[in-house]
Amino acid sequence: MIRLLDISNHTLFWYYLASNLAYLVMLLVALKTSAAHRHKLESYRLHWIADTPLAPPITLIAPAHNEELSIRIAVRNLLELDYPELEVIVVNDGSEDRTLEEMREEFCLRPVRAVYVAELKCAPVRGLYRSSVDPRLLVIDKEPAGSKADALNAGLNAATSPYLCIVDADSVLERDALLRIMLPILADPKRVVAVGGIIRVLNGSEIAKGNLSRVRLPRKSIEVIQVIEYLRAFLIGREAWGQGNMLTIISGAFGVFRTDLVRAVGGYRPNSIGEDFDLVARLHKHLLEKRAEYRIDFVPDPMCWTEVPSDLKSLRRQRARWHKGLIDVLWLTRGMLFRRRYGRIGSFALPYLWVFEFAAPVIEILGIVTIVLAAVLGVLSRAFFLQFLLFGYAFATVISIGSVLQEEITYKRYNDWQDVARLVSYCFLEHFPYRQMHMFWRLQGIWQYLRGNNAWAPLKRKGLQSASIP
Repeated sequence: MIRLLDISNHTLFWYYLASNLAYLVMLLVALKTSAAHRHKLESYRLHWIADTPLAPPITLIAPAHNEELSIRIAVRNLLELDYPELEVIVVNDGSEDRTLEEMREEFCLRPVRAVYVAELKCAPVRGLYRSSVDPRLLVIDKEPAGSKADALNAGLNAATSPYLCIVDADSVLERDALLRIMLPILADPKRVVAVGGIIRVLNGSEIAKGNLSRVRLPRKSIEVIQVIEYLRAFLIGREAWGQGNMLTIISGAFGVFRTDLVRAVGGYRPNSIGEDFDLVARLHKHLLEKRAEYRIDFVPDPMCWTEVPSDLKSLRRQRARWHKGLIDVLWLTRGMLFRRRYGRIGSFALPYLWVFEFAAPVIEILGIVTIVLAAVLGVLSRAFFLQFLLFGYAFATVISIGSVLQEEITYKRYNDWQDVARLVSYCFLEHFPYRQMHMFWRLQGIWQYLRGNNAWAPLKRKGLQSASIP
């Protein structure tokens, strides 16, 4: 028994060490890539793109379900984005509130008779509406199907542009976000097939007339910790994976794709749990099987600001659902593992997700149990425990602080020194006790997935209106 506990504890130690070393490598890669990106931006003139007729048209698709508190501001924000040729499709996914009525009043919607071909499977469409004040806006009213993927397919069926941009109806894009996210595509249109932008936490900031007017850190602790999570996930994780052309997820809140390729893989899988991860994985599979030369990129400065959960119940539901989405895609792509035809994705990216994302909560809970047992039995090595704290807590905290400092050095969105000081201080709370809470939520996601409980649970939202200046 004692020997088994010793093996388990040391396995957990090496697991934590490997995980944190991987993040350290990603941090170093991200710092170098971010500096190069900032240097490259100095040579770009965004107004040239905004003024040229050669920029490829984009269709923005925003699914909306019960978004009456946010929909006016959100759609107004999309229509005011700087881009030469833009089509905005809002999909009202069977909302039970006043979402459709709010849009009808704000944008003077009128019914249109048009041929709607359901090339991609989705729930029945009840009607199409065009704005009388801005003809770029098309609203699709459809029956609910219980998934965001179904709503996206409905919008994709009506899209007419060579590129599509997926956004959430409760998010706010900065005015030049489309110009910035299209830079990799304009620089290499033959190879770059998809680009993801960065997602930032909107809570605490202020909105005026549909645009972000002042960036502030949220007041609630649970929201501040999510700011750190998002900085680490995007400025370190996705920056590094994108540099290696191994990006496996483009956030469903803000990403651009080649329309023909999305249609070639059958659009969004209607019963997918994590539709954003699922689509990118199938794009990789499709292109690798065709032996195509391609890139799926990440750009760290086109900003999308989104509201994050502000209560533990909603956050628990969200994180459990994210983990179910991860399991769903990993299981469906298991045939890609360690097969030569799938290159870096099958040999490195997917195995990393299996070991350090999917298995993490299981390994951590087993490790904690064995450490407690070892302490109870009086066989816990003091030297081991100190090493565990050093590499498991201190190292991980340094990585989080690194992501905050990278944000402050490169992008400086939080200009108040008190906000920066609060962010750094919360880095010490993220790995205890928040990490342990997060671990249990992900375990709950595994249990729900195994039981077949994959229903989408609604999150409690304040709405964009609550962030507006009166």
